[in-house]
Amino acid sequence: MELQQDITDLAAQLGAILTDKSLWITTAESCTGGGISYALTDTPGSSAYLDRAFVTYSNTAKNELLNVRETTLQVYGAVSEQTVIEMAQGACIAANADIAITVSGIAGPGGATATKPVGTVWFCIRYLDENYTYCEIFPGERAEVRLQVIVFALKKLIKHINL
Repeated sequence: MELQQDITDLAAQLGAILTDKSLWITTAESCTGGGISYALTDTPGSSAYLDRAFVTYSNTAKNELLNVRETTLQVYGAVSEQTVIEMAQGACIAANADIAITVSGIAGPGGATATKPVGTVWFCIRYLDENYTYCEIFPGERAEVRLQVIVFALKKLIKHINL
């Protein structure tokens, strides 16, 4: 329950910053299934900074909705720095947003490989035409991993917008 309160507080804080700076945000999410956009829209007044978001769980959705190249997906996989960068670029264009947060990872329990264990998540924040990427490995079961991913994403967004 502690992580859920963190999410609520962080989303409200981020919403206030976005409103104050008149910024539009979008999300493109895979392993979180829309959890970040849910957190953002749980804050009253979120229509002032979020117009649309994308849940692109499959490679086909990443390609069709965000223009992630099939070659990128085949060569690097969905859970990769290259993929989240292309997701962020495509999301900003598709949503006409100033900032995007994208996530793609392995929440578990299946889907892991030798080089990408359960809990591996790639993030990209696209802001001011720059891409900031992170790769983290989160512990725990599927639900715990997903909540930690949302908290991490919200914290990083706040940090980058306040730089």
